Amino acid sequence: QVLLVESGGGLVQAGGPLRLSCAASGRTFSRSAMGWFRQAPGKEREFVSAIRWSGDSTFYADSVKGRFTISRDNAKNTVYLQMNSLKPEDTAVYYCAGSFRGTLSRGSDEYNYWGQGTQVTVSS
Repeated sequence: QVLLVESGGGLVQAGGPLRLSCAASGRTFSRSAMGWFRQAPGKEREFVSAIRWSGDSTFYADSVKGRFTISRDNAKNTVYLQMNSLKPEDTAVYYCAGSFRGTLSRGSDEYNYWGQGTQVTVSS
């Protein structure tokens, strides 16, 4: 059983930064690929970013490329999402998720365990 707990969400003005963290319990974290997804009101959950189990490969949605950075610290069982130059359209609940496969994937069905989400609101 792996438990994920996101933190770091909040209200920020457009153009500002925010850093999300996702702390994991369990021994499988270091071998899991991790991803960030988001869901805005009235919209489907969408892929944001993913990082390979080793941290040496990352992948981003076009909408956040160049503004967001995913990273992980396997010693701390934590994955991060640094979000810069935030836009109102980034407003959503952000979820982290883990995949036992260990490789990058943007499909939500490839992820085996999920956090409860953290709200990010960007004001214009």
